[in-house]
Amino acid sequence: MATKKERSVEELYRDDPERADAEVFGRKAAKGRAAGEVASRRGFLGGAGLAAMSAAVGGPIVYSAAMPGGLVPAALAQGAPAAPAQGSGTGPSAAAPATAAGPQPFDYPGKARGLMLLQDRPLVAETPEHMLDDATTPVDRFFVRNNGQIAPEITNPDAHAFVIDGEVNAPLRLTLGELKSRFRAVTYRLQMECGGNGRSFFSPQARGNQWGNGAIGCAEWTGVPLRDILRAAGLKDSARFTGNYGADPHLSGDTGRQSISRGMPIAKALERHTLVAFAMNGQPIPHIHGGPVRLITPGWPGSLSHKWLTRIWIRDKPHDGAGMGGTSYRVPIVPIVPGSNVDGRENFTDMTSMPLRSILTSHANGTRLAKGTRSLDIRGAAWAGDLDVQRVHVSTNFGQTWKAMRLAAPKNRYDWRRWSGSIQFPTDGYYEVWVRGQDSTGKYQPHTAGNWNPQGYGANSFHRIAMLIG
Repeated sequence: MATKKERSVEELYRDDPERADAEVFGRKAAKGRAAGEVASRRGFLGGAGLAAMSAAVGGPIVYSAAMPGGLVPAALAQGAPAAPAQGSGTGPSAAAPATAAGPQPFDYPGKARGLMLLQDRPLVAETPEHMLDDATTPVDRFFVRNNGQIAPEITNPDAHAFVIDGEVNAPLRLTLGELKSRFRAVTYRLQMECGGNGRSFFSPQARGNQWGNGAIGCAEWTGVPLRDILRAAGLKDSARFTGNYGADPHLSGDTGRQSISRGMPIAKALERHTLVAFAMNGQPIPHIHGGPVRLITPGWPGSLSHKWLTRIWIRDKPHDGAGMGGTSYRVPIVPIVPGSNVDGRENFTDMTSMPLRSILTSHANGTRLAKGTRSLDIRGAAWAGDLDVQRVHVSTNFGQTWKAMRLAAPKNRYDWRRWSGSIQFPTDGYYEVWVRGQDSTGKYQPHTAGNWNPQGYGANSFHRIAMLIG
Protein backbone atom coordinates (compact mmCIF):
# COMPACT_ATOMS: atom_id res chain seq x y z
CA MET A 1 0.00 0.00 0.00
CA ALA A 2 1.47 3.35 -1.00
CA THR A 3 2.09 5.88 1.74
CA LYS A 4 1.63 9.59 1.35
CA LYS A 5 4.90 11.46 0.93
CA GLU A 6 5.09 14.35 3.38
CA ARG A 7 6.54 17.59 2.09
CA SER A 8 9.56 19.06 3.83
CA VAL A 9 9.42 22.53 5.40
CA GLU A 10 11.42 23.84 2.43
CA GLU A 11 9.03 22.32 -0.10
CA LEU A 12 6.04 23.70 1.78
CA TYR A 13 7.50 27.23 1.84
CA ARG A 14 8.54 27.01 -1.80
CA ASP A 15 5.10 25.93 -2.96
CA ASP A 16 2.95 28.20 -0.76
CA PRO A 17 4.71 30.51 1.74
CA GLU A 18 1.48 31.84 3.28
CA ARG A 19 0.05 28.38 3.84
CA ALA A 20 3.43 27.30 5.22
CA ASP A 21 3.31 30.05 7.85
CA ALA A 22 -0.09 28.83 8.93
CA GLU A 23 0.82 25.15 8.90
CA VAL A 24 4.14 25.56 10.71
CA PHE A 25 3.31 28.32 13.18
CA GLY A 26 -0.38 27.85 13.86
CA ARG A 27 -3.68 27.89 12.02
CA LYS A 28 -5.06 31.07 13.56
CA ALA A 29 -3.36 33.06 10.85
CA ALA A 30 -5.25 31.09 8.22
CA LYS A 31 -8.77 32.04 9.36
CA GLY A 32 -8.98 35.14 7.21
CA ARG A 33 -7.71 33.24 4.25
CA ALA A 34 -10.30 30.51 4.74
CA ALA A 35 -12.92 33.23 4.36
CA GLY A 36 -11.37 34.35 1.07
CA GLU A 37 -8.97 36.92 2.50
CA VAL A 38 -5.34 36.61 1.42
CA ALA A 39 -3.11 37.46 4.40
CA SER A 40 0.32 38.94 3.84
CA ARG A 41 3.44 37.77 5.68
CA ARG A 42 3.51 41.08 7.51
CA GLY A 43 -0.07 40.60 8.65
CA PHE A 44 0.74 37.12 9.81
CA LEU A 45 3.75 38.35 11.78
CA GLY A 46 1.68 41.08 13.34
CA GLY A 47 -0.62 38.75 15.27
CA ALA A 48 -0.81 35.26 16.67
CA GLY A 49 1.56 34.04 13.98
CA LEU A 50 4.36 36.24 15.29
CA ALA A 51 3.97 34.82 18.77
CA ALA A 52 4.05 31.28 17.38
CA MET A 53 7.10 31.96 15.25
CA SER A 54 8.89 33.70 18.13
CA ALA A 55 8.22 30.69 20.32
CA ALA A 56 9.56 28.40 17.61
CA VAL A 57 12.84 30.31 17.23
CA GLY A 58 13.30 30.77 20.97
CA GLY A 59 12.62 34.47 21.49
CA PRO A 60 11.08 37.67 20.11
CA ILE A 61 12.08 38.39 16.53
CA VAL A 62 13.60 41.84 16.88
CA TYR A 63 13.33 42.86 13.21
CA SER A 64 10.16 40.91 12.39
CA ALA A 65 8.76 43.73 10.24
CA ALA A 66 11.71 43.33 7.87
CA MET A 67 11.58 39.54 7.68
CA PRO A 68 11.07 38.49 4.03
CA GLY A 69 7.98 36.53 3.14
CA GLY A 70 8.41 32.79 2.85
CA LEU A 71 11.76 32.76 4.66
CA VAL A 72 12.46 29.59 6.64
CA PRO A 73 14.01 30.81 9.92
CA ALA A 74 17.65 29.80 10.27
CA ALA A 75 16.94 28.74 13.85
CA LEU A 76 15.11 25.67 12.53
CA ALA A 77 18.53 24.26 11.73
CA GLN A 78 20.26 25.16 14.99
CA GLY A 79 20.65 21.52 15.96
CA ALA A 80 22.87 21.04 12.91
CA PRO A 81 24.80 24.24 12.15
CA ALA A 82 25.88 23.38 8.62
CA ALA A 83 23.95 20.21 8.01
CA PRO A 84 23.24 19.58 4.32
CA ALA A 85 19.53 19.09 3.82
CA GLN A 86 18.10 16.10 2.05
CA GLY A 87 15.50 18.52 0.68
CA SER A 88 16.30 21.85 -0.92
CA GLY A 89 16.36 25.15 0.92
CA THR A 90 14.46 28.24 -0.11
CA GLY A 91 15.50 31.81 0.35
CA PRO A 92 18.97 33.01 1.37
CA SER A 93 19.80 30.04 3.52
CA ALA A 94 23.16 28.53 4.29
CA ALA A 95 21.77 26.88 7.38
CA ALA A 96 20.15 23.93 5.68
CA PRO A 97 17.53 22.24 7.88
CA ALA A 98 18.47 18.80 9.17
CA THR A 99 16.64 15.69 8.11
CA ALA A 100 14.42 13.81 10.51
CA ALA A 101 17.28 11.46 11.29
CA GLY A 102 19.69 14.38 11.66
CA PRO A 103 23.26 14.58 10.36
CA GLN A 104 25.48 11.59 10.96
CA PRO A 105 28.75 12.09 12.87
CA PHE A 106 31.95 11.32 10.96
CA ASP A 107 34.12 8.95 12.97
CA TYR A 108 37.43 8.46 11.19
CA PRO A 109 41.04 8.19 12.43
CA GLY A 110 42.74 11.57 12.41
CA LYS A 111 39.56 13.59 11.82
CA ALA A 112 37.99 15.96 14.34
CA ARG A 113 34.69 15.36 16.06
CA GLY A 114 31.96 17.51 14.53
CA LEU A 115 32.50 16.71 10.87
CA MET A 116 29.38 15.28 9.24
CA LEU A 117 29.13 12.14 7.16
CA LEU A 118 27.21 12.71 3.93
CA GLN A 119 27.93 9.37 2.32
CA ASP A 120 30.05 6.32 3.10
CA ARG A 121 30.32 4.83 -0.40
CA PRO A 122 32.21 6.72 -1.63
CA LEU A 123 33.38 8.37 1.57
CA VAL A 124 32.20 12.00 1.81
CA ALA A 125 32.27 14.27 4.90
CA GLU A 126 31.55 17.97 5.41
CA THR A 127 33.07 20.51 7.79
CA PRO A 128 30.53 22.85 9.47
CA GLU A 129 31.29 26.53 8.87
CA HIS A 130 32.14 27.24 12.51
CA MET A 131 34.90 24.60 12.33
CA LEU A 132 36.62 26.58 9.55
CA ASP A 133 37.73 29.38 11.87
CA ASP A 134 41.50 28.90 11.32
CA ALA A 135 43.43 30.91 8.76
CA THR A 136 45.06 27.62 7.72
CA THR A 137 42.60 24.74 7.81
CA PRO A 138 43.92 21.96 10.09
CA VAL A 139 44.16 18.53 8.51
CA ASP A 140 41.71 17.06 11.00
CA ARG A 141 39.08 19.64 9.98
CA PHE A 142 39.53 19.35 6.23
CA PHE A 143 36.51 18.01 4.33
CA VAL A 144 36.64 14.60 2.64
CA ARG A 145 35.44 13.90 -0.91
CA ASN A 146 36.09 10.63 -2.72
CA ASN A 147 34.68 9.34 -5.99
CA GLY A 148 35.67 5.68 -5.80
CA GLN A 149 37.17 3.33 -3.29
CA ILE A 150 40.02 4.66 -1.19
CA ALA A 151 43.33 3.80 -2.87
CA PRO A 152 45.44 1.08 -1.25
CA GLU A 153 47.95 2.23 1.34
CA ILE A 154 51.41 2.85 -0.10
CA THR A 155 54.15 1.44 2.11
CA ASN A 156 57.06 3.30 0.48
CA PRO A 157 55.80 6.77 -0.48
CA ASP A 158 59.03 7.95 -2.12
CA ALA A 159 58.82 4.99 -4.52
CA HIS A 160 55.32 5.90 -5.71
CA ALA A 161 55.52 6.94 -9.35
CA PHE A 162 53.44 8.92 -11.83
CA VAL A 163 53.92 9.54 -15.53
CA ILE A 164 53.65 12.51 -17.88
CA ASP A 165 52.93 11.37 -21.43
CA GLY A 166 50.98 12.20 -24.56
CA GLU A 167 51.70 15.47 -26.40
CA VAL A 168 55.19 15.89 -24.94
CA ASN A 169 58.65 15.53 -26.46
CA ALA A 170 60.14 13.54 -23.59
CA PRO A 171 57.66 11.48 -21.55
CA LEU A 172 58.56 11.33 -17.88
CA ARG A 173 58.18 8.74 -15.17
CA LEU A 174 58.92 10.26 -11.78
CA THR A 175 58.90 8.71 -8.34
CA LEU A 176 58.03 10.99 -5.46
CA GLY A 177 61.65 10.78 -4.34
CA GLU A 178 62.84 11.93 -7.76
CA LEU A 179 60.28 14.73 -7.81
CA LYS A 180 61.61 16.06 -4.52
CA SER A 181 65.27 15.86 -5.53
CA ARG A 182 64.96 17.06 -9.11
CA PHE A 183 62.58 20.02 -8.78
CA ARG A 184 62.32 23.02 -6.46
CA ALA A 185 59.34 22.84 -4.13
CA VAL A 186 57.12 25.77 -3.13
CA THR A 187 54.50 26.23 -0.41
CA TYR A 188 51.25 28.14 -0.85
CA ARG A 189 48.08 28.44 1.19
CA LEU A 190 45.44 27.41 -1.35
CA GLN A 191 41.69 27.01 -1.33
CA MET A 192 40.28 23.70 -2.45
CA GLU A 193 36.53 23.37 -2.83
CA CYS A 194 34.21 20.66 -4.09
CA GLY A 195 32.41 21.68 -7.27
CA GLY A 196 29.08 20.90 -5.58
CA ASN A 197 29.62 23.06 -2.50
CA GLY A 198 26.29 24.74 -1.65
CA ARG A 199 24.26 22.15 -3.58
CA SER A 200 21.61 21.84 -0.84
CA PHE A 201 20.50 25.43 -1.47
CA PHE A 202 19.03 24.64 -4.87
CA SER A 203 15.27 24.28 -5.24
CA PRO A 204 14.20 21.80 -6.45
CA GLN A 205 16.88 19.48 -5.15
CA ALA A 206 19.72 18.66 -7.53
CA ARG A 207 21.53 15.35 -7.74
CA GLY A 208 24.55 14.56 -5.59
CA ASN A 209 25.80 15.07 -2.04
CA GLN A 210 23.74 17.78 -0.37
CA TRP A 211 26.59 20.02 0.75
CA GLY A 212 26.05 23.14 2.83
CA ASN A 213 29.01 25.54 2.71
CA GLY A 214 31.56 23.17 4.25
CA ALA A 215 33.10 21.47 1.20
CA ILE A 216 36.04 23.90 1.42
CA GLY A 217 39.45 23.96 3.02
CA CYS A 218 42.46 26.24 2.78
CA ALA A 219 45.59 24.32 3.78
CA GLU A 220 49.25 25.04 3.14
CA TRP A 221 50.28 22.77 0.29
CA THR A 222 53.89 22.00 -0.56
CA GLY A 223 54.83 20.63 -3.95
CA VAL A 224 56.27 21.31 -7.37
CA PRO A 225 54.50 23.59 -9.83
CA LEU A 226 53.03 21.38 -12.53
CA ARG A 227 54.35 23.78 -15.16
CA ASP A 228 57.95 22.99 -14.15
CA ILE A 229 57.33 19.29 -14.71
CA LEU A 230 55.56 19.90 -18.03
CA ARG A 231 58.42 22.09 -19.22
CA ALA A 232 60.86 19.30 -18.36
CA ALA A 233 58.76 16.93 -20.47
CA GLY A 234 58.67 19.47 -23.30
CA LEU A 235 55.14 20.36 -24.35
CA LYS A 236 54.41 20.02 -28.04
CA ASP A 237 52.61 22.81 -29.88
CA SER A 238 49.61 20.47 -30.01
CA ALA A 239 49.27 20.33 -26.20
CA ARG A 240 45.81 21.65 -25.32
CA PHE A 241 44.44 19.75 -22.32
CA THR A 242 45.38 17.40 -19.51
CA GLY A 243 43.78 14.09 -18.56
CA ASN A 244 44.46 13.21 -14.92
CA TYR A 245 44.42 9.74 -13.35
CA GLY A 246 44.74 8.33 -9.85
CA ALA A 247 45.04 5.00 -8.07
CA ASP A 248 41.55 4.99 -6.52
CA PRO A 249 39.60 1.93 -7.75
CA HIS A 250 36.10 2.22 -9.15
CA LEU A 251 33.32 1.51 -6.63
CA SER A 252 32.32 -1.54 -8.65
CA GLY A 253 35.77 -3.05 -8.32
CA ASP A 254 36.04 -3.21 -12.12
CA THR A 255 39.74 -2.57 -12.85
CA GLY A 256 38.86 -1.44 -16.36
CA ARG A 257 36.85 1.53 -15.12
CA GLN A 258 38.09 4.83 -13.69
CA SER A 259 36.40 6.24 -10.60
CA ILE A 260 37.12 9.71 -11.97
CA SER A 261 39.48 11.09 -14.60
CA ARG A 262 39.12 14.78 -15.25
CA GLY A 263 41.32 17.27 -17.06
CA MET A 264 41.98 20.98 -17.44
CA PRO A 265 43.01 23.40 -20.20
CA ILE A 266 46.77 23.60 -20.54
CA ALA A 267 46.72 27.26 -19.47
CA LYS A 268 45.44 26.28 -16.01
CA ALA A 269 48.01 23.49 -15.81
CA LEU A 270 50.73 26.08 -16.46
CA GLU A 271 49.44 28.50 -13.79
CA ARG A 272 52.18 28.68 -11.14
CA HIS A 273 49.88 27.79 -8.23
CA THR A 274 48.78 24.48 -9.79
CA LEU A 275 50.91 21.95 -7.92
CA VAL A 276 51.91 18.32 -7.78
CA ALA A 277 51.79 18.30 -4.00
CA PHE A 278 53.31 15.97 -1.42
CA ALA A 279 52.88 17.85 1.87
CA MET A 280 49.89 19.37 3.67
CA ASN A 281 50.47 21.84 6.49
CA GLY A 282 54.13 20.85 6.64
CA GLN A 283 53.57 17.10 6.92
CA PRO A 284 53.26 14.30 4.32
CA ILE A 285 49.75 14.38 2.84
CA PRO A 286 47.57 11.93 4.79
CA HIS A 287 46.40 8.96 2.81
CA ILE A 288 42.72 9.98 3.09
CA HIS A 289 43.61 13.31 1.46
CA GLY A 290 45.41 11.79 -1.53
CA GLY A 291 48.90 11.09 -0.23
CA PRO A 292 51.62 10.50 -1.03
CA VAL A 293 51.18 12.73 -4.08
CA ARG A 294 48.23 14.57 -5.61
CA LEU A 295 47.29 17.49 -7.81
CA ILE A 296 46.19 20.81 -6.31
CA THR A 297 44.29 22.97 -8.81
CA PRO A 298 43.22 25.96 -6.69
CA GLY A 299 40.11 28.01 -7.38
CA TRP A 300 38.61 25.38 -9.69
CA PRO A 301 36.43 22.37 -8.78
CA GLY A 302 38.20 20.02 -6.37
CA SER A 303 37.69 17.12 -8.80
CA LEU A 304 40.65 18.59 -10.72
CA SER A 305 42.86 18.18 -7.65
CA HIS A 306 43.26 14.47 -8.27
CA LYS A 307 44.23 12.24 -5.35
CA TRP A 308 46.80 9.40 -5.45
CA LEU A 309 48.19 10.71 -8.74
CA THR A 310 49.43 8.12 -11.26
CA ARG A 311 49.28 9.83 -14.65
CA ILE A 312 48.90 13.16 -16.44
CA TRP A 313 48.09 12.58 -20.09
CA ILE A 314 48.72 15.66 -22.24
CA ARG A 315 46.14 15.76 -25.00
CA ASP A 316 45.49 17.70 -28.21
CA LYS A 317 41.78 18.00 -27.38
CA PRO A 318 39.54 18.23 -24.28
CA HIS A 319 39.72 15.17 -22.07
CA ASP A 320 36.84 12.69 -22.22
CA GLY A 321 37.46 10.64 -19.08
CA ALA A 322 35.05 9.77 -16.28
CA GLY A 323 33.60 13.01 -14.91
CA MET A 324 33.88 14.92 -18.19
CA GLY A 325 31.04 15.86 -20.53
CA GLY A 326 27.28 15.76 -20.15
CA THR A 327 26.23 17.46 -16.92
CA SER A 328 29.34 16.39 -14.95
CA TYR A 329 31.04 19.49 -13.55
CA ARG A 330 29.23 21.52 -16.21
CA VAL A 331 26.81 24.42 -15.89
CA PRO A 332 24.26 25.98 -18.27
CA ILE A 333 25.21 28.99 -20.34
CA VAL A 334 21.52 29.53 -21.05
CA PRO A 335 19.11 29.33 -18.06
CA ILE A 336 17.02 26.17 -17.86
CA VAL A 337 13.77 25.49 -16.05
CA PRO A 338 14.58 24.21 -12.53
CA GLY A 339 13.94 20.49 -12.35
CA SER A 340 14.45 19.97 -16.08
CA ASN A 341 15.81 16.63 -17.20
CA VAL A 342 18.61 17.70 -19.56
CA ASP A 343 21.71 15.83 -20.70
CA GLY A 344 24.14 18.77 -20.98
CA ARG A 345 24.96 18.21 -24.64
CA GLU A 346 23.77 21.67 -25.62
CA ASN A 347 24.26 25.06 -23.97
CA PHE A 348 26.46 23.71 -21.16
CA THR A 349 30.09 24.53 -20.40
CA ASP A 350 32.75 23.05 -18.13
CA MET A 351 32.83 24.57 -14.67
CA THR A 352 36.11 26.46 -14.20
CA SER A 353 36.48 29.20 -11.58
CA MET A 354 34.45 28.51 -8.45
CA PRO A 355 31.84 31.14 -7.47
CA LEU A 356 32.08 33.82 -4.82
CA ARG A 357 31.27 32.60 -1.30
CA SER A 358 31.56 34.00 2.22
CA ILE A 359 30.91 32.38 5.59
CA LEU A 360 30.80 33.32 9.25
CA THR A 361 33.14 31.02 11.20
CA SER A 362 33.40 32.51 14.70
CA HIS A 363 29.90 31.43 15.78
CA ALA A 364 27.66 28.50 14.91
CA ASN A 365 24.07 28.65 13.82
CA GLY A 366 21.91 28.66 16.96
CA THR A 367 24.45 30.58 19.09
CA ARG A 368 23.00 31.81 22.39
CA LEU A 369 24.43 34.96 23.97
CA ALA A 370 24.06 36.31 27.48
CA LYS A 371 21.22 38.63 28.37
CA GLY A 372 22.16 42.24 27.75
CA THR A 373 24.73 41.53 25.01
CA ARG A 374 24.79 44.59 22.79
CA SER A 375 27.95 44.13 20.72
CA LEU A 376 29.73 41.07 19.33
CA ASP A 377 33.01 40.59 17.48
CA ILE A 378 32.67 38.20 14.55
CA ARG A 379 34.92 36.85 11.83
CA GLY A 380 34.87 34.55 8.86
CA ALA A 381 36.27 33.74 5.43
CA ALA A 382 35.49 34.59 1.82
CA TRP A 383 36.81 33.38 -1.53
CA ALA A 384 36.01 33.71 -5.23
CA GLY A 385 37.87 31.15 -7.33
CA ASP A 386 40.12 32.89 -9.87
CA LEU A 387 38.82 36.29 -8.72
CA ASP A 388 39.60 38.30 -5.60
CA VAL A 389 37.21 39.18 -2.80
CA GLN A 390 36.64 42.93 -2.75
CA ARG A 391 34.24 43.34 0.18
CA VAL A 392 32.30 41.46 2.83
CA HIS A 393 29.12 42.89 4.39
CA VAL A 394 27.03 41.70 7.33
CA SER A 395 23.38 42.40 8.17
CA THR A 396 21.46 41.74 11.39
CA ASN A 397 18.08 43.06 10.18
CA PHE A 398 17.19 40.70 7.34
CA GLY A 399 19.17 42.67 4.76
CA GLN A 400 17.63 46.10 5.37
CA THR A 401 21.07 47.55 6.09
CA TRP A 402 24.58 46.15 5.67
CA LYS A 403 27.84 46.85 7.50
CA ALA A 404 31.27 46.49 5.88
CA MET A 405 33.76 44.15 7.55
CA ARG A 406 37.56 44.41 7.61
CA LEU A 407 39.42 42.21 5.11
CA ALA A 408 42.86 40.77 5.86
CA ALA A 409 45.38 40.51 3.03
CA PRO A 410 45.75 37.05 1.47
CA LYS A 411 49.03 35.19 1.94
CA ASN A 412 49.19 34.48 -1.80
CA ARG A 413 46.84 34.20 -4.74
CA TYR A 414 44.10 31.60 -4.14
CA ASP A 415 44.32 32.04 -0.38
CA TRP A 416 40.91 32.80 1.07
CA ARG A 417 40.32 36.24 2.62
CA ARG A 418 39.78 36.29 6.34
CA TRP A 419 37.39 39.01 7.50
CA SER A 420 36.41 40.47 10.88
CA GLY A 421 34.27 43.17 12.46
CA SER A 422 31.61 43.81 15.07
CA ILE A 423 27.83 43.85 15.09
CA GLN A 424 25.36 45.50 17.46
CA PHE A 425 22.07 44.36 18.97
CA PRO A 426 19.58 47.03 20.16
CA THR A 427 17.79 44.64 22.51
CA ASP A 428 17.54 41.01 23.58
CA GLY A 429 15.80 38.60 21.23
CA TYR A 430 16.19 36.59 18.05
CA TYR A 431 18.48 37.76 15.23
CA GLU A 432 19.73 36.37 11.97
CA VAL A 433 23.25 37.32 10.94
CA TRP A 434 23.57 37.40 7.16
CA VAL A 435 26.95 37.50 5.38
CA ARG A 436 27.51 38.34 1.74
CA GLY A 437 30.65 38.88 -0.32
CA GLN A 438 31.49 41.00 -3.34
CA ASP A 439 34.12 39.92 -5.86
CA SER A 440 36.65 41.96 -7.83
CA THR A 441 34.19 42.38 -10.72
CA GLY A 442 31.71 44.09 -8.36
CA LYS A 443 29.33 41.13 -8.28
CA TYR A 444 27.59 40.27 -4.97
CA GLN A 445 26.48 36.91 -3.69
CA PRO A 446 22.81 36.36 -4.49
CA HIS A 447 19.91 36.00 -2.05
CA THR A 448 18.97 32.64 -3.57
CA ALA A 449 20.81 29.98 -5.51
CA GLY A 450 20.60 30.76 -9.22
CA ASN A 451 21.37 29.03 -12.52
CA TRP A 452 19.83 25.72 -11.46
CA ASN A 453 21.47 22.68 -13.03
CA PRO A 454 20.84 18.94 -12.65
CA GLN A 455 23.98 18.22 -10.63
CA GLY A 456 23.82 21.29 -8.46
CA TYR A 457 26.96 23.30 -9.20
CA GLY A 458 27.51 26.95 -8.36
CA ALA A 459 24.89 27.55 -5.64
CA ASN A 460 26.37 30.41 -3.61
CA SER A 461 23.53 32.17 -1.78
CA PHE A 462 24.80 34.14 1.18
CA HIS A 463 25.40 32.58 4.57
CA ARG A 464 23.04 33.20 7.47
CA ILE A 465 22.94 31.98 11.04
CA ALA A 466 20.52 32.40 13.97
CA MET A 467 21.56 34.08 17.22
CA LEU A 468 19.48 34.37 20.38
CA ILE A 469 20.26 36.95 23.08
CA GLY A 470 18.95 36.33 26.57
